[in-house]
Amino acid sequence: MPQELPPKSQDLLAEHLRITEPSPWVARFAPLVPKDASVLDLAAGGGRHGRHLMRRGCRTVFIDRNTDALQDLMDVPNTTVINADLEDGSDPFGPGGPLEAMTFDAVIVVNYLFRPLMAGLINAIAMGGVLIYETFSRGNEEFARPRNPDHLLRSGELLDLVGGRMQVVAYEHGRLDVTDIPGVKQRLCAVKDVEGSTRDDGEPPAHPLTP
Repeated sequence: MPQELPPKSQDLLAEHLRITEPSPWVARFAPLVPKDASVLDLAAGGGRHGRHLMRRGCRTVFIDRNTDALQDLMDVPNTTVINADLEDGSDPFGPGGPLEAMTFDAVIVVNYLFRPLMAGLINAIAMGGVLIYETFSRGNEEFARPRNPDHLLRSGELLDLVGGRMQVVAYEHGRLDVTDIPGVKQRLCAVKDVEGSTRDDGEPPAHPLTP
C-alpha cells in the first residue's frame, strides 16, 4: 500500500499533480536526451516529465511511493511503473532494490530531494548520459513550502554533486516567480562525459545551449 502522507505534504502533492506540462527547465534540455534513450523519472508524481520524454520516443521508468496517478501507464510499451518508498532506509539502486543494476541514459528529478540517494543516482547514469535536476533551495522557506532544510538544497549543492564526474551544461540558482511552481530553486543540466575525451586537452565536447 502507498505510504500515507501528512496533510501538508498531501496538499503539496495535490498541487504538483495538477500541473501536467513539463517544467520549462526539463523541456529546455530534453533535446539533449536521444530518442530511444532509457530514462528514469525519479519521484515521478504524475509523471509529467517522464511522459514528456516518452512522447520523444524514450523508454521510461517511473518510480514513486504513490503511483496512483501513473496507473494509465501500466500497460504502455517501453514503460515501467515502480511503486517503492525511496526513503525507507534501503538503497533503491543497491542489492535487492527496485532499481538494482539499472543504468539510464537520462535521469530527471524535479521538486524532490533525499540526499542518501544522490551517490547511487549519479552511478546509475550511463557514460554520456544526462542529468536534469531542479528542486527547491535554501531561502524558499521565506515564501512557501517546502520549508524543512532537509528538503532544501544548500547553495551550490548540485554543482558539488556532479563536480569531477559530469560536465555542467547549465546551472541556475535563484528565486523564480514566473514558472510552473514558483520558489527559490537550483536547477542543473549535466552530461556524464568528462572521461573519454578525444580532444588533445582532455576537455569534454560542448553541448548545445537551447533557448
